[in-house]
Amino acid sequence: MTTRRRVAITGIGLVTPAGLDAASTWARIKAARSCAGPITIFDASGFSTRIAAEVKGFDDLPPIDDRKLLKYASRAHRFALAAADQAIADAGVRPTFQDATRWGCVVGAGMMTVAHQEIAAVQSTAAPDGEFVAKALLNEPIANDVMAFSRSLSTAGISLLLRRFGIRGYASTVHTACASGGQAIGTAMRLIRRGLADRVLTGGFDSMISPVGLSGFCLLSAVSPDNDQPERASRPFDLTRNGFVLGEGAGFLVLEEWNSAVQRGATIYAELAGDGNSLSSYRITDSHPSGDGPIQSMRRAIADAGAGIADIDYLNAHGTSTPMNDRSECAAVKAVFGDRVNEVGVSSTKSVTGHLIAAAGAVEAGLCALAIRESLMPPNANLQQLDPDCDVNIVRDRPREQRIGMAISNSLGFGGSNSCLAFRHPEDTAALVASGR
Repeated sequence: MTTRRRVAITGIGLVTPAGLDAASTWARIKAARSCAGPITIFDASGFSTRIAAEVKGFDDLPPIDDRKLLKYASRAHRFALAAADQAIADAGVRPTFQDATRWGCVVGAGMMTVAHQEIAAVQSTAAPDGEFVAKALLNEPIANDVMAFSRSLSTAGISLLLRRFGIRGYASTVHTACASGGQAIGTAMRLIRRGLADRVLTGGFDSMISPVGLSGFCLLSAVSPDNDQPERASRPFDLTRNGFVLGEGAGFLVLEEWNSAVQRGATIYAELAGDGNSLSSYRITDSHPSGDGPIQSMRRAIADAGAGIADIDYLNAHGTSTPMNDRSECAAVKAVFGDRVNEVGVSSTKSVTGHLIAAAGAVEAGLCALAIRESLMPPNANLQQLDPDCDVNIVRDRPREQRIGMAISNSLGFGGSNSCLAFRHPEDTAALVASGR
């Protein structure tokens, strides 16, 4: 019997509303301080929701010396490049000419990458008086920008990453809304398991804080309208919750074949041990009230890790702070863990960062790895009055110090895509390897 190739997480890079790197993001997550505030990227005064969780200090991101690359890089792409740079540096290994074909890259990408200023340029040029004039777009360079069109392509982000790092192996972009980052990482794990790659740069990036993105979520009544108390607006599992806070950012990991990581003396945060997916096929915006889709993805991830429910100590919940999502997810947690539900710590770090859409699952995967490394369950902020339908073992207000043998992370996307990733403590994995398992 052939032993399955195990997958180590050896590098983490984060650019989030909570900080421009993994250390500062993790510190604010532990402090349970919300990042929500008034939108400053554009004039949101005409919207019912005028708050979001923006990445602050965008201009403080490390400069990129590739001018051609920067021509194609949108705001969200800059997040991705910075987070990927961090992950590669943290792992202490990067593609070389000799091994570039054994490196892969799998990313979760958002669906709206046209910048606000580009939309405004088209409107002011082609419809200055409210009547659209198509010919004007062909005569005005600012509104007929080839680079802007290129930046809007869903493959633009991964193309920039491949150019940046010289990766020449398997490459793919995953676009499944809020499940994108999680499913990208799960795909990357399977590449290494199947021997198609030895190392993979993987993660997700997104920024939907734009007039188009915000208007869609406002029309769906999905975002919180608590403009006067933005720091309280994201309150997963609270009885008074009324929508999520839109966020932005990027999270990237370096995944590596376990034995390779051990042999080179790499720091291993955790084993990426399992991946589970499902499609709810209920509503575009909601999971089934019973939690049917998330139940399947959680069970599959735990089984894929060769584990049982008794092995799971912590769940980083999708926990968006919308009434239906939180209720459905908690129903799924109860169904999966049964009598053991009160022994599994649960929190939603979106209570601090807001909802990073395609980047959410990737950032939260990084947070799970950090939680395992520090034996610390991150807290759920802003929970004052627990919804009786969400009566699971929530880590409230402050971190819970506890060794985490295994953690799982949920990402439940619009359209019904569900992702669950499972992580194992590296000491426990080392023991399994030593026993020949």
